[in-house]
Amino acid sequence: MLYQSETISIQWLKKGIAELVFNSSGPINKLDTHTVASLDEAVAVLEQQSDLQGVILRSDKPAFIVGADIKEFLSLFEASKETLSDWLGYANSIFNRLEDLPVPTISAINGYALGGGCECVLATDFRIASPDARIGLPETKLGIMPGFGGSVRLPRLIGLDSALEIITAGKDVSGSQALKLGLVDAIVETEKLPQAALHIIEQAISGVLNWRQARQPKLEPLKLSALEQAMSFNVAKGMVYQVAGKHYPAPMSAVNTIEKAANCTRNEALKHETAAFVPLAHSDVARALVSVFLNDQQVKSTSKKIAGSSTAPAHAAVLGAGIMGGGIAYQSASKGVPVLMKDINEKSLDLGIDEARKLLNGQFERGKITADNMATTLASIHPSLSYAGIDNSQVIVEAVVENPKIKAAVLSEVESLITSETILASNTSTIPITELANSLRRPENFCGMHFFNPVHRMPLVEIIRGEKTSDATIAKVVAYANKMGKTPIVVNDCPGFFVNRVLFPYFAGFNLLLQDGADFREIDKVMEKEFGWPMGPAYLLDVVGIDTAFHAEQVMAQGFPQRMQKVGKNAIDIMFEQQRFGQKNGKGFYQYEKDKKGKPKKIDDPKTDELLSSIRQSKRSFTKDEIIARMMAPMVNEVVRCLEEGIIHSPSDADIALVYGLGFPPFRGGVFCYLDTLGSQSYVKTAESYSHLSPLYQVPNGLKEKAATNARYYPQPPVVAIDVKKVARG
Repeated sequence: MLYQSETISIQWLKKGIAELVFNSSGPINKLDTHTVASLDEAVAVLEQQSDLQGVILRSDKPAFIVGADIKEFLSLFEASKETLSDWLGYANSIFNRLEDLPVPTISAINGYALGGGCECVLATDFRIASPDARIGLPETKLGIMPGFGGSVRLPRLIGLDSALEIITAGKDVSGSQALKLGLVDAIVETEKLPQAALHIIEQAISGVLNWRQARQPKLEPLKLSALEQAMSFNVAKGMVYQVAGKHYPAPMSAVNTIEKAANCTRNEALKHETAAFVPLAHSDVARALVSVFLNDQQVKSTSKKIAGSSTAPAHAAVLGAGIMGGGIAYQSASKGVPVLMKDINEKSLDLGIDEARKLLNGQFERGKITADNMATTLASIHPSLSYAGIDNSQVIVEAVVENPKIKAAVLSEVESLITSETILASNTSTIPITELANSLRRPENFCGMHFFNPVHRMPLVEIIRGEKTSDATIAKVVAYANKMGKTPIVVNDCPGFFVNRVLFPYFAGFNLLLQDGADFREIDKVMEKEFGWPMGPAYLLDVVGIDTAFHAEQVMAQGFPQRMQKVGKNAIDIMFEQQRFGQKNGKGFYQYEKDKKGKPKKIDDPKTDELLSSIRQSKRSFTKDEIIARMMAPMVNEVVRCLEEGIIHSPSDADIALVYGLGFPPFRGGVFCYLDTLGSQSYVKTAESYSHLSPLYQVPNGLKEKAATNARYYPQPPVVAIDVKKVARG
């Protein structure tokens, strides 16, 4: 053994050929700060071997290197500009020394080689991969860009256009795609990777393969004329701005950095990369996106623990077809759980099956599934006008009209037909689960399972625990949601649960702004373009359905009369009375007409101003900051109340629910991340300046207490101790 650490070992494979193996003591290989330090020592050992003729890099884990340790990111981001720059220089010196070894090198890639893992293999002369390999640079999805030479080596290896596409989109590619791009030199079955790597190294040593020729382009400027460069960069900038916009600066920063470094040699190009990486790492956007990533991992880990030994049902049922029922049935069947879809109306059943068929057709046309997959999935959705076969289902999801009496009647009816072990769940969006449970003989077997529309796109499922819901019921339904590929978050019961409870104060803020003379178009524009919501409140109400919002608003007012009781008519009432229900009937705040693809396209409707004049003071303009503060404060306050009351269990649960269920802008991280970014003191000062408007603007006591010391909801990340003493060696 030439070298051994907790993450890396080196041994002679045969005379002159050394094998460097990544083999972390944990379950996966990560390129964390400790592994980088070990790689430094390992390369130093290789540099000292006078009889070294070739080096093979491989992994003893199911994946080569999954990337950096994201948990370290928030701590690394706390380091000063100088410290972070020095550490990146140190890390890059290690990869440069690996690349500059006076012998041929090869990486044998199995499974994932992402982020730093990809950048590591780019430093070797040759790369081979298993068929299941995934290789890529996902950094821009986390608000940063490659920092270990990825933006330098990848364009020089596979060409500028292909590299820009991978880096700006944060993409990873399969083994076969990597082969076509020239990112790897061969695809080899996993068990034959070591043997194949040895064979290629021996060919390079003997001169059959020219390893110096393979290495040289990565050390030099890009081989493109000024005109070719201008064309590629201009096209890339246009596409990136269209997709990423102004709120996600990392992709554009990556393009600009690659452009600056295009005519530089490797070492100069790396300086440009570091100079661009550091300000991105110190940005609020990077902190928020890393927070979303870590919270997602936390929530998924929690859901696995809650499910425990419980398994997903072998068969399920959905009561109520239509778009929502069809979406739930499709999601269940597509993930391998056959489903009975029951309705009293044949047209609704047809609509449900059509919805499933449409979604499957889309998958088929995009090449995601085969015709056989499509047929199998459709065959496992069983539409029925009767309850025949319902007793085969272990979980039954009620998705009938949002009316408490109808839901209670349907739930009571089906309970009489099923076994004492069968789980019932309601897809209600606002009606308290404990209230619906009053109609059941076995309330312990009942909970909420709230999907979001469109079901196939929205990752979140709220699992609602009623007063008498058992742990076994929650475990079974969470296991089912996991099986369906969803992100389940367990919340306690109240009107609106978590997501809709915090959404309606936001709509209340919208109504108050309109009453005070704001233009709904201006509010939509600010909340979309400036704050970053996918839809402004008027557009969102039109998409949700004004009638749906009207009825839900009544439920919320009854549940929280002190804060949510209406005083007089508001804009939602006016629209409802005029039967302007939004997209579903072509008129709401906006008018809708079908575009060329048959999708609803919004157009301005002057009639809306006329209708709103009855509840509005004379028109006046508001600043962007005023609109954002008045829209967001009611939601933020209600989110905090939900945490203080135990409706939601943690800031991470809340933030993921908001991002995945409402489309809260990921670059803001969720309400608690947003609060930490603003500072609790600053937020409370702003919110209290509007406290006269409505009780919804009154800050909860717990948040006031935090503001006294400007305390955070997430712990302050510790600064990672970065050792850069060895930089000089590079």
